[in-house]
Amino acid sequence: MSKKALLIIPPERFNEDELNHPKEELEKAGIEVTIASTVTGEITGDYEGKATATTLFNKETATDYDVIGVIGGSGTVDHLWGNQELIQYLQKAYDQKVLVTGICAGSVVVAKTGLLESRQGTCYPVDTMINELKANNVEYLEQNVVAYDDVITSNGPMGAKEYGQTLVKALS
Repeated sequence: MSKKALLIIPPERFNEDELNHPKEELEKAGIEVTIASTVTGEITGDYEGKATATTLFNKETATDYDVIGVIGGSGTVDHLWGNQELIQYLQKAYDQKVLVTGICAGSVVVAKTGLLESRQGTCYPVDTMINELKANNVEYLEQNVVAYDDVITSNGPMGAKEYGQTLVKALS
């Protein structure tokens, strides 16, 4: 049975590299990728790139997927950081042994679940995000990817390809 990934983007202003690089790596490895958001349809990224969310994340059964990734972008800060439903969705997915991951601002959403408490993580190297990690008792590391068996975080566009490769490795 082929593996499946659910990538969650904000309803506007996602980061194109953070979505497209991991998506490409996953698909190259034969992993089926579904893009979800809080809305469906075409979504415009930070740099006018387009992506289509085919489903709402809360309509998807987490256990249908092997990995869930929260993608960054300026819209993630505005729409997903405080999204309690998403935070609970990720906690539940984790409890059901689904790999929970985030990149850039998406890493902050993962930190807010409490899944990284007393562990290490990474995010985009700006104070607003680093401080959110620290506020959730996560030790910030300045590197592209911080991978545990059950939770993976990445720093942003510069680590997006490596993030994708790390997801593939974790699923193989």
